[in-house]
Amino acid sequence: MMNYKEVVVISGKGGTGKTTIVGSLASLAEEKVLTDCDVDAADLHLLLQPEIKEENEFYGGEKASIDRKICSECGLCEEMCRFGAIDNFQVDSLFCEGCRLCFNLCPEEAVSMEAEFSGHWYVSQTRYGPLVHAKLGVAAENSGKLVSRVRSKAHEIARETSARYIITDGPPGIGCPVIASMTGADLVLIVTEPTLSGFHDLERVVDAARHFNVCPLVCINKYDLHPGRSQEIEDYCKDKRIKLGGKVSFDRDVIGSIVHGLPLVEYSDGKASGEIKKIWQEILTWL
Repeated sequence: MMNYKEVVVISGKGGTGKTTIVGSLASLAEEKVLTDCDVDAADLHLLLQPEIKEENEFYGGEKASIDRKICSECGLCEEMCRFGAIDNFQVDSLFCEGCRLCFNLCPEEAVSMEAEFSGHWYVSQTRYGPLVHAKLGVAAENSGKLVSRVRSKAHEIARETSARYIITDGPPGIGCPVIASMTGADLVLIVTEPTLSGFHDLERVVDAARHFNVCPLVCINKYDLHPGRSQEIEDYCKDKRIKLGGKVSFDRDVIGSIVHGLPLVEYSDGKASGEIKKIWQEILTWL
């Protein structure tokens, strides 16, 4: 039985400030496990300064390989490959999608599928608690699968340590990594900003959250830079019956906190810091 609650912080687009907010939630919450599921561009570790305790390799997919000793050079694989990955009976791993068509077609069974190394995932210790995070390799794919592995380990640690919360820094967008991050979570905090693109992407990620039956809570970051657009987002939330978790002001202390590698609520007692503390209380009230 799970006695903990999982909160995933996501955004419809990158650069909205979700990692800044997650760093502060890490400082405010008690008895938690932290997770960075933004595996394509992980940066939560920059604020939490973790000490790596466990390092694991991740193999996310497969690539075809042709054994030239067995190959009869019939040319069927090269003819049928729609990705142009086979030339002169050799596979170019950059173009191979691991679809297994050549593997299934080869009359000599000369094609094998080999696991592809895609990156690493880590279990670390921070002064805020355990952190499970990962780093996807350059041009590597299957980040949704890596996200699932990271979450699975976080749940395992939460059960072992009797944690009360899992707090996750999720990826931006609405793709596979986002779905893998929020499926089964208790709450998603959607961080948006008062811009046209921020509003548009908020609508998309709200639809995704509701499709997977996860309750959305909205935070408008830097709301005072465009009060009119912020009001439009508030009106949208009211119309869609979405709870507004809070608004965070533009604050130059955020830059200072990043430079010093500290969560904002520890670096400053300014306005934005106080507003994030109120958002955490709103999250606790909902949970």
